[in-house]
This record gives sequence, C-alpha cells and structure tokens, in this order.
Amino acid sequence: MTRPILVRVDAQTELDEAVDWYERRRPRLGLEFVSAIEGALDAIADAPDAWPLWQDGYPYRKYALRRFPFVVFFTAEGSAIQIVAFAHARRRPGYWMRRPGQ
Repeated sequence: MTRPILVRVDAQTELDEAVDWYERRRPRLGLEFVSAIEGALDAIADAPDAWPLWQDGYPYRKYALRRFPFVVFFTAEGSAIQIVAFAHARRRPGYWMRRPGQ
C-alpha cells in the first residue's frame, strides 16, 4: 500500500515560488516543472526507500530531478512520506535543515 505524501507548508511555499519563477521565464515552463515534480512524487510514493539518504546520520532521502536543478528532500518513516524541501540544487545546500521542526 502506498503511503500518503504530506508536504510541509514551507516546502509548498518554495515550490510555488519556483513554479512562478519558471512561468515568468517562459510561458508553460512552470507547468513543465510541476509535471516533473509530480513525476518525482509518484516515484517517491512507489518506492521511497529506493532513493538515497541525504547524509549519514539523517533520516532525509533525496530525489534529484533530471531536467530541472531541484532536489526533493523527504522522510519516509512512519505511516506517511513527508516532503521537507523542494530545494534548488545549486543554492544554499542544507538551508532547509535550519527550519523549525527539522
């Protein structure tokens, strides 16, 4: 059975901002980004343990998008998968670790 995916509010905010940024660059590019994110979430839901741990000693796993420079960071412990960040791969590595509740 597939576990539900829960997206943290701060992760949803950064996703929305990235979609807006891409859409301003080129019409429909934001939609293409959303499609890539949806594919990532489907892959994560299908096999969350297939994706590598971010770093030893942390419960976070990562899924790197192919076309866009973003990484989906998530935990797969318990009854749900929790998305903790939709992080740009080339900016401020690990910034999301400093968020409350991490």
